[in-house]
Amino acid sequence: MSTESQPAAHGGDHHAAEDNKFQIYVKIAMLLAVITGIEIVIIFFPWAKWLIVTSLVVLSVVKFLYVIFYFMHLRWDKAFCTVLFFIGMIMAGGTVWALMAIFGAADSVPLTSLPQ
Repeated sequence: MSTESQPAAHGGDHHAAEDNKFQIYVKIAMLLAVITGIEIVIIFFPWAKWLIVTSLVVLSVVKFLYVIFYFMHLRWDKAFCTVLFFIGMIMAGGTVWALMAIFGAADSVPLTSLPQ
């Protein structure tokens, strides 16, 4: 009888852990929805443009971190995978910055008419 009770207890623990993860996902989804609502409301505030943009960027970074660590499972993954992910993010950010710098230069603006 003792062998029958052990698998049931182990199965119950596994089921409880899955319920706990599900509750975490639901709570994070609600938090992300609230942050999105805050972002929408911030747009209509009569604040300085730099304050609105800064607030939106900070809230977006918070949402991004929640999504990658929980929904992409980086929290439970090895640290090496997280480091690889952030190396890719830094390289992508650098590429975007370089392209914006290149195409934002005055020399990259196309000519509207040929000089005579």
